[in-house]
Amino acid sequence: MEIILQPWPWYVSGPLIALVMTALLYTGKKFGMSSNLQTLCSAAGAGKVTEFFNFDWKAERWNLVVILGAVLGGFMASNYLVEPDFEIGVNPAVVSVLQDYGFSATESNYLPPDLFLWENLNAKHFLLLLGGGFLIGFGARYAGGCTSGHAISGLSNLQLPSLIAVLGFFAGGLVMVHLLFPLIF
Repeated sequence: MEIILQPWPWYVSGPLIALVMTALLYTGKKFGMSSNLQTLCSAAGAGKVTEFFNFDWKAERWNLVVILGAVLGGFMASNYLVEPDFEIGVNPAVVSVLQDYGFSATESNYLPPDLFLWENLNAKHFLLLLGGGFLIGFGARYAGGCTSGHAISGLSNLQLPSLIAVLGFFAGGLVMVHLLFPLIF
């Protein structure tokens, strides 16, 4: 049996997302990775340290299944659903820009190994990753949710704050890529 490896078309994945969101709306649940991670931290005992994590995590334990599914799905996709000789096609203009920044092997990698391999981790990269992680966590908390929560859950609920947050996420991403990234590298 041959497996065809390509993304699901929008007319399959879109209605599936809508079906999941309808079920979550019907049951009064919220979706977003920051909510899932909040549940994980509460289950690990973080509620003893800060009030934000002090809630009945067992009532939200379904969130833990989402985290498990994301980890297992990523593992399965990267190990079992990718053809061994599969080559990605990165736009030559992007390759040129990344090579100007000092990255190599950009023609066949979405994530430049110069930045993401353990042996290439230096103090600058560590501080960038640590700072970026802090800013993402702070931003998700300040915005009342993460990108997936606002873009999928909040927009499907027609919430104006989610629309504002999503516009902010996109504007921040554009500023980072076009203004800050060239200054950092």
